[in-house]
Amino acid sequence: MKKILNILIILIIFGACTEDERDLSFADSIVAPTNVAATYDITQDNTGKVTITPTGEGATSFKVYFGDTTPEPAELAAGESVEHIYQEGTYELKVEAFSLNGKMTATTQQIVISFKAPENLTVTIENDQSVSRQVNITATADYATMYEFYSGETGISQPVTTANIGETLSYQYQSPGDYDVRVVAKGAAIATSEYTATFTVTEILQPVDSAPTPPTRNETDVISIYGSAYTNVAGTDTFPDWGQGGQGSSWAEFDLNGDTMLQYINLSYQGIQLGSSQDVSGMEYLHLDVWTADVDQLETSLINISGGVTTEAPVVNDLTKDQWTSIDIPISDYTAQGLTVSEILQLKFVGIPWASGTVFIDNIYFWKSPSNTSSLSVQDFEGATPTFTSFGGAGVEVIANPDMSGVNTTANVARLTKGSGAEVWAGGFFEITSPLDLATYSKISVKTWSSKQGAVVKLKLENQDASITHEVDLNTTIANQWEELVYDFSGAPTADYVRIVIFFDFGNTGDDSQYYYDEINLVNDTGGPQPLVFQDFEGTAPAFTVFGNIAGIDVIPNPDATGANTTANVARLTKTSGAEVWAGAFFETGSPLDFNTYSKISIKTWSPKQGAVVKVKLENQDASVTHEIDVNTTVANQWEELVYDFSTAPTADYVRVVIFFDFGNNGDDSIYYFDEYTLTN
Repeated sequence: MKKILNILIILIIFGACTEDERDLSFADSIVAPTNVAATYDITQDNTGKVTITPTGEGATSFKVYFGDTTPEPAELAAGESVEHIYQEGTYELKVEAFSLNGKMTATTQQIVISFKAPENLTVTIENDQSVSRQVNITATADYATMYEFYSGETGISQPVTTANIGETLSYQYQSPGDYDVRVVAKGAAIATSEYTATFTVTEILQPVDSAPTPPTRNETDVISIYGSAYTNVAGTDTFPDWGQGGQGSSWAEFDLNGDTMLQYINLSYQGIQLGSSQDVSGMEYLHLDVWTADVDQLETSLINISGGVTTEAPVVNDLTKDQWTSIDIPISDYTAQGLTVSEILQLKFVGIPWASGTVFIDNIYFWKSPSNTSSLSVQDFEGATPTFTSFGGAGVEVIANPDMSGVNTTANVARLTKGSGAEVWAGGFFEITSPLDLATYSKISVKTWSSKQGAVVKLKLENQDASITHEVDLNTTIANQWEELVYDFSGAPTADYVRIVIFFDFGNTGDDSQYYYDEINLVNDTGGPQPLVFQDFEGTAPAFTVFGNIAGIDVIPNPDATGANTTANVARLTKTSGAEVWAGAFFETGSPLDFNTYSKISIKTWSPKQGAVVKVKLENQDASVTHEIDVNTTVANQWEELVYDFSTAPTADYVRVVIFFDFGNNGDDSIYYFDEYTLTN
């Protein structure tokens, strides 16, 4: 009843808005939940007891209508389940999912309760055509509600996964081969129905998709060696077989639907002979895209002939199997070894393990960042003060900078006061005289000052009549000092945006806190190294260490391959009931994280709780140097990408990555998923 009353109050507020406030509420910024469904676990004891768990992307609460004579639905928060006793029969289970602002999406599912053993079990098992060693399973049966899949692998807990009857599930094996698989269909009866077969799991030994498309670059910023992205300025190249005696090493050009790339087999000692020597001393990175199913590392050497003397230097990079690995090697990694790079004539590749496996390489080029990052000031509050419109209980004014330090020493700033009891969506906006040039500039930077670390700062753009809008959320990473937040509007619909709206601590009621912002600029910074994934759980799983009385971390097939993360495998962390508020886990990297090239770490996370603190901490080998950052989840029951800014971390060789979910709260058996650790800028 309380939830219904809250929704009615919100609707009354919306109805009372004036015409000038029509676009200011958060109703239009939060969409109705999607992918609404329910999973159920039925007790096999002829009692008809079913545990029902509703799910939905963007849902914060649910109503479950059981489809029998039960008069009232069960009301659940995201992540909760409900138990219900059914009589034998077929029922239409209805789930209503509600977003934060009360928008609703409904779905119905049929649930069959029978105390007869499942009959007519039909199972389809197929190898996935794009994911190596992944099988897709579908099972149907009369009188069944769910099924279990037993992979037939030794040393792995069985069953490996479950699904509702009629649904398709996916599972990725560690190795190809023949396996005795088993599918068990279950209903409300004690008896089950089983399917067994010997199935051959296959692996994909060549890429099924092209390498990522390189970014557009000025001709002066790139020296292309191989690939179709840029003009090959190195002349006619040859690809000699430098294989070490009798290793069977060879190379060829592999054609993937018209996209040509290099293919090395039993890679021992091979490479590229340039048509003419190249001076790469003005470049910053050597880029190459690599795909392999069975090679762990690639050693890439530059060979120089300066002054007629041949010298070389190697750099080793880890490879992620069964997908493209984009590598950007700093030229400084070669010059630090004493190599002169003014006359590079050859590139040499060595596979690790040596002389084994197959490696595909594409898009080989040297590159540097553009000479400067262009920006255009939108508002700095130093001239005529813009006309502010505030809403929801907030107030905005321009004042003298109260903290002229750090990244902002300008004279004037804007102050937003979120009054006590102000709406969770309280904020303010001003309008500009000409539309923002998002065709030239793709990002907007704002310098902000907040007394709260981890507060959501929402930036929203609108055209004149608010018929087209786009908004981006970022979290503050520090408290009581200035920082620069950079919002990516490259995905905004084309429009003449003239209204800039800002919300501080979005999602929380006002408490008289004051926030400051300044230096709103259009930014175009397409240069810089490509993001580098250093752990994606697709190869050999790292060794996790857990603490604080939580269960062990395990790597499992992605249970929600939608939205921001459609990869095959993810890590699962269960914060066991009663676990410490600081419970978490860590793993160690093979080499120190490269914070000379990169300043941030992005992680894709899935949480049943919106607003939960996800703390990431870095440590050197003996934990004598550490640095940690908190970021809050902004959605529930769906993947999102959290970005942690480590630009202020003390200089150290960070090799340990620690993660804490719902930091500050005791465990309650909630399950969290994380994936795709990426170094970025």
